Amino acid sequence: MADKTLDTLFHETLKDIYYAERKIGTALRKMARAAQNPDLKSAFETHEQETQAQYERLTEVFEMIGKRPQGKTCDAIEGIISEAQEIMDEFKGSPALDAGLLAAAQAVEHYEISRYGTLKSWAAQLGMNDAVSVLDQTLQEESATDEKLTALAESVVNEAAQQGKAA
Repeated sequence: MADKTLDTLFHETLKDIYYAERKIGTALRKMARAAQNPDLKSAFETHEQETQAQYERLTEVFEMIGKRPQGKTCDAIEGIISEAQEIMDEFKGSPALDAGLLAAAQAVEHYEISRYGTLKSWAAQLGMNDAVSVLDQTLQEESATDEKLTALAESVVNEAAQQGKAA
């Protein structure tokens, strides 16, 4: 057990989010195709592009710590993406589809915010100042995306779902 340190936990969590970002990119493409509201579709497409850059930044962090970039299965993101797929299947063509997709996307964002916040904190504790900066950049992007999704939900998508019409 002595070899299970914060450094080890940092590396394992980095592998987790590396895997998650790849899966999220694929899911965002599917969600963009399924979205009915053009602003929501655009938000998904924009975040898919950001996700690619975030994935590349994670590769940089692996290099900073002298480890080979690799992912490990993230059960949490698998579950969230599975729920998003269920929404796409069960609500296809319905006025509530976009509200469900948006909620699923926010579940992804909240997971990412949690992971990047934790990794940033651990990197600071471990004296990995370069990694702190890289992780903070992604954390700020994830938080901004969450705020944009909230604004879209509150301004258009949820009301359209309640009124029974596509947004």
